[in-house]
Amino acid sequence: MTQTIPGLTDQTTTAALIGQLRTLPQRPLEFHLHGEVLVPAGYHVTEVKAVTIEAMDCGGKASTWRETVIQLMDGSAEEARAGFMTNRKFLAIYDRVVRHIPVREEAEVRFEYGNSVNPAMQYHVTHLETRPDRMIVHLRTPGVQCKAGDACGLPAADTAADCTPESGCCTPQAPISLG
Repeated sequence: MTQTIPGLTDQTTTAALIGQLRTLPQRPLEFHLHGEVLVPAGYHVTEVKAVTIEAMDCGGKASTWRETVIQLMDGSAEEARAGFMTNRKFLAIYDRVVRHIPVREEAEVRFEYGNSVNPAMQYHVTHLETRPDRMIVHLRTPGVQCKAGDACGLPAADTAADCTPESGCCTPQAPISLG
């Protein structure tokens, strides 16, 4: 059973990203956050994960969805001088992985990155930008949203402030006294 990720309306599928990378000639592949390079030249693709998430929100609704998580890691200073990995090399790594593990094309693709300055986190892909001299994967930081907003009958932004504990929503509960 595959669903869209609760709380997200704009996701990039694995097939959409990989398909776009396949249509273009060899170009350096960069990863940007807020218009700036996030992952420096010389990076490595260290892992591709086909993840199934089974979760239950605070309103008691169970959901299952899949994600493709591609982990990036900084390379050495020498590798950085050599420049950014090309989309062809990236695809060669991806293709080798999918011969061995079942990556779902319909799954949202995320990139996981961190270093000594930035804590490791998973970034959503907003879009791929093609320039004559490079390709840029634009990323955004993840957010957190109350997924039980529908159970409350309120927009998700208002859920935490206006739900009562009996409604099945995410509001904090008073501690139970045992003594």
